[in-house]
Amino acid sequence: MAPIALLTDFGLLDPYVGAMKGVIAGLAPGVPVFDVTHGVPPQDVRVGALFLDAAWPHFPEGTVFVCVVDPGVGTRRRPLVVRAANRLFVGPDNGLLGLLPDPEVRAITAPWGNPSPSRTFHGRDLFAPVAARLAAGAAFEDVGPLVVDAAGLHLPVPEDGTGEVLYIDHYGNAVTNLPGTDNGVVHVRGVRAPVVHAYAGAAQGAAVALTGSTGRLEIAVRDGHAARELGLAPGTPVSWEPA
Repeated sequence: MAPIALLTDFGLLDPYVGAMKGVIAGLAPGVPVFDVTHGVPPQDVRVGALFLDAAWPHFPEGTVFVCVVDPGVGTRRRPLVVRAANRLFVGPDNGLLGLLPDPEVRAITAPWGNPSPSRTFHGRDLFAPVAARLAAGAAFEDVGPLVVDAAGLHLPVPEDGTGEVLYIDHYGNAVTNLPGTDNGVVHVRGVRAPVVHAYAGAAQGAAVALTGSTGRLEIAVRDGHAARELGLAPGTPVSWEPA
């Protein structure tokens, strides 16, 4: 049986994640279930896609991902299963799955979900049951028809060393769309942040930039919260220049 990995914006205060795991346990007992994160900012499809992009390569081939950041739940947006990199990804057709490489996409039409689904909780009533059946051995080809017009995801492309903040992580670091590098200086809101190899390469309280685990430049404050202290948010312009 393939493992299942969950990525949502549900948080952990409500029973939503537990309900999804209960459905999976009932349909595919013994299948291991892992939490990628449930801390995607509410309804933030772009950040959800970036989190998925950062995590999926580190799961084994065959993993079935359940991805639910779904502000369009209950509308006509399609539920999808995507096959990419020898893994399966179940989620809404809203761009959340739009960064996957060389995707083969099918719309979910197989009657594998709750026959009386909630209009607001397709994570429990559709995506989790479909993922459980796939993890237990159901064929990708039986999910439904192929889709050639699935929603993509537009990420801003840096030009001439100028980019922007994509998201703020748990530590307050600002992850940008600038490609990683080992040298130079990042400028943001009038602050000069030299590129270092590690956080310890700067004095306490100093603003720095470094290549993070996603391969992008991040802006940080040593032992501090860069977003709060420098006034950073998604969309804040940034620029890089060689030292």
